[in-house]
Amino acid sequence: MGFAHSSRRMAVSRVLLALLVLAGCGGSDGGGGSAGAGAGPPIVALRLLGAAAIPTGTLFEGVEFGGISGLDRAADGSYWALSDERGGDGRVPRFYNLSIDYEASGNVSVQINRQTAMLREDGSAFPAATRTVDPEAIRVAAGGQLYWASEGNWDAAAARRFQPFVRQMTAQGAFVREFAIPAIYHYVDNRTQGARNNKVFESLAVAPDGTVYVANEDALIEDGPSASLQAGSVVRVTALDPGTGQARAQYAYELPKIPVDGKPDAAFGPDNGLSDMLAAGPRQFIAVERAFAFGVGNTIRLVWTEINDTTTDVSRIASLVEAKYTPMSRRLLLEMPLRYQGVKLDNIEAITWGKTLPNGNRTLVLASDNNFSATQTNQFIVLEVLAN
Repeated sequence: MGFAHSSRRMAVSRVLLALLVLAGCGGSDGGGGSAGAGAGPPIVALRLLGAAAIPTGTLFEGVEFGGISGLDRAADGSYWALSDERGGDGRVPRFYNLSIDYEASGNVSVQINRQTAMLREDGSAFPAATRTVDPEAIRVAAGGQLYWASEGNWDAAAARRFQPFVRQMTAQGAFVREFAIPAIYHYVDNRTQGARNNKVFESLAVAPDGTVYVANEDALIEDGPSASLQAGSVVRVTALDPGTGQARAQYAYELPKIPVDGKPDAAFGPDNGLSDMLAAGPRQFIAVERAFAFGVGNTIRLVWTEINDTTTDVSRIASLVEAKYTPMSRRLLLEMPLRYQGVKLDNIEAITWGKTLPNGNRTLVLASDNNFSATQTNQFIVLEVLAN
C-alpha cells in the first residue's frame, strides 16, 4: 500500500515570471523521462502551480522516506526518485517509485508506491552499516532501465575510499553496467588534486540521442577554488556515449558566486553548486543551481545552458585555471529566493519534466533533499511552462 500526501496550492498570486530564453525547451510527455526530450517552442514564462511535502520522519514499509536527490518521469507517468542514503546509518541505499499528481488549479499530491535497493555487481545490496556510495541523480534509460550517479565516499584511508560513478540498472535495481568515468573526477587526496569531498556527481541528464551527461557539483581541485561570496567556480560536464560507455567530450560550466551569506554564528560557510541538469533538446539543458546559507536558507536558480559550436571541449585541458576556453552558454531563467510566492524553499536537488496540462502547457517538477533533518521536509514543487 502506498503512502500519499497532498497539499492545496498556497494562497499566493500566480505571478508570471518573464524568462529570457535563447532556445527551445522540449521533451515528450510520455517518452520516458528526460530521454524523450526534444526540440520545442521557446519558454517565455514559468508559473508556480503548487507544492506538496512529505514530512521528515515518514516511514514507508518501516524505513524512513527522505533524501530525494534525483527525480525522473517514467514512460507510464510515474516518477523514479533516488534517495541519497549512503549507508552507515542502518539503512541501505535505495530508490523509490512515486505518483505525483496535480492539476492546473494547483492541487499537488504525492504517493510512495514502492522502494527498491540498488544492487551491486554480485547482486547484493549496498551495505547499511558502511558508507560506500552517495546516490545523487537518476534518469530513465532506453527500454525503461535507469541510470544513476554516485558521489562515492572520500576517506583518507584508501580502503574506505570509494570513487564516484555512473551506472545503469534495471527497474528492479539489478546492476547492468558502469560507465568509464574520466580519472580527473576521482578522489586523490582532497587537498591538491582530484575531486573535493562531497562535491562530485549531482547532475545527470539524458539527451534525445541517448547521450548521457554528468557533472560535478563544484570545482575540481585542479580547476580552482570552490564558489565563494566573492567569486564563482567552474565545473565539468562530461558527455558519455550510451553505446560504448566511454566519454565523448567534456565542457566547462561556470557557476556564479554565492548569492547570500550565512549568519555570523553559522556552523559552516555558505555554498553554491550545480545540483541537477535536465535535457531540454539535443544539447540544451535546464540547470539547477542550489545555494545554501546556514541559518538563512536556500536560493534556487534555474538556468538555460547550451553546448554550441563555439563551446570548447576541455577534456584535454588538465587545469581550467587561467586556461583559454569557451564555456557552455548560461542564461538565468528564474531565481527563487528564500521564500518564493509563499513557499519556503527547501534543499532543491532534482528536476524533471512533468505531465502536459489540458491547456497544452508542459510542466516541471522539482524535488528537495531533506537530509533526513527534522528542520527540513521532502518538498515537491510544480511549475507550469508557458511557451510561444
